[in-house]
Amino acid sequence: MASINLIEAFQDFKDAENIDRPTMMKVVEDVFKTLLRKKYGSDENFDVIVNAEKGDLEIVRHRTIVEDGEVEDPLAQVAYSEAIKLEPDYEVGEDLYEEIDLIDFGRRAILAAKQTLAGRISDLKKNVLAKKYEDRIGEIISAEVYQVWKKEILLLDEEGNELILPKSEQIPQDYFKKGENIRAVVTRVDLKNNNPVIILSRTSPDFLAKLLEIEVPEIFDGLIIIKKIVREPGERAKVAVESYDDRIDPVGACVGMKGSRIHGIVRELKNENIDVINWTTNMQLLIQRALTPAKITSMSLDQENRHASIFLKPDQVSLAIGKRGVNIKLASDLTGYELDVYRDTEDEDEEFDVDLEEFADEIDEWVIDALKKIGCDTARSVLRMSPTELEKRADLEKETVEDVRKILQEELERE
Repeated sequence: MASINLIEAFQDFKDAENIDRPTMMKVVEDVFKTLLRKKYGSDENFDVIVNAEKGDLEIVRHRTIVEDGEVEDPLAQVAYSEAIKLEPDYEVGEDLYEEIDLIDFGRRAILAAKQTLAGRISDLKKNVLAKKYEDRIGEIISAEVYQVWKKEILLLDEEGNELILPKSEQIPQDYFKKGENIRAVVTRVDLKNNNPVIILSRTSPDFLAKLLEIEVPEIFDGLIIIKKIVREPGERAKVAVESYDDRIDPVGACVGMKGSRIHGIVRELKNENIDVINWTTNMQLLIQRALTPAKITSMSLDQENRHASIFLKPDQVSLAIGKRGVNIKLASDLTGYELDVYRDTEDEDEEFDVDLEEFADEIDEWVIDALKKIGCDTARSVLRMSPTELEKRADLEKETVEDVRKILQEELERE
């Protein structure tokens, strides 16, 4: 019989992991049974035998031998005179098994079958890929940067599958080059033109949750539960944790000795500040913890409207609000309460002040550190010193001191 070379098509099956042999056989059988139906009108009396190793197949037709002139169903019966042409020993009532030569189908039909088979294999691969990553949603994976575009990055996993990291799912400080390995969490699998598109994220709270699970064994073991995570990617995150074991300090376990566990995560998230707090059902206490690092003087809660009025000393207000309002926004997201911050005016003589950390966008970090070392951690504490004293004690240049004083003075005047 003339063989049809299907080795390449079968090789596609072998290369696609998780496509099992029974599935392969069924697909090939379906394709060629369709070919049989088109030629004979039915596939009931045909067997398709596939040899996946050699890359070929056989089609065997079986009919019952009947007396000449008694053939009622040509698909299921064959006349005795026709049968003995193939094998003289045949008798009436026996089954005749005949191998069908694929050339009989015609070259065009065979090529169409090969194309159909290739298409079915391609669809199976897509389904396997989609199922694989649908099962991995919420998991962190590592992939290699293959192409960097304006709106997204194309990555390749260890099997060469294409993954997408959109710009909207990247931390603002992220910068990746071709060939670099990056970590991200699988968020969803979309279908585009019937092709699965695997979407990754580095801004999702799930990414931070999985990083914590990797770094903190107590979370992986279920001894510590992450109750909620809110993030402003690249700037700040707040993580509420709870321990079901009274002997375990959940915050201490997450941070680690001298911050050993949290430091790696902070670096991965491009120096995102991570506040880890103890979860509690006491809403006043939760709000107080959520507004870290600010210290609250008093609070008024409206539980029905989920609103809280927060009172703080003047120098704590800017800490509570944070840069561009990030801290209070995250605290609100974490607690589910709308938070309004007010200055505590109980001490009328107390002047408004601002923590030096709030000027990090305008004043270099090393300058702020130098000022803190001499006990100046707020704007007014710096301005109370003379320029000469600041130059001498903080070991700063005259121009630097002048610039710092000008920035601090303008901020206080605006307030």
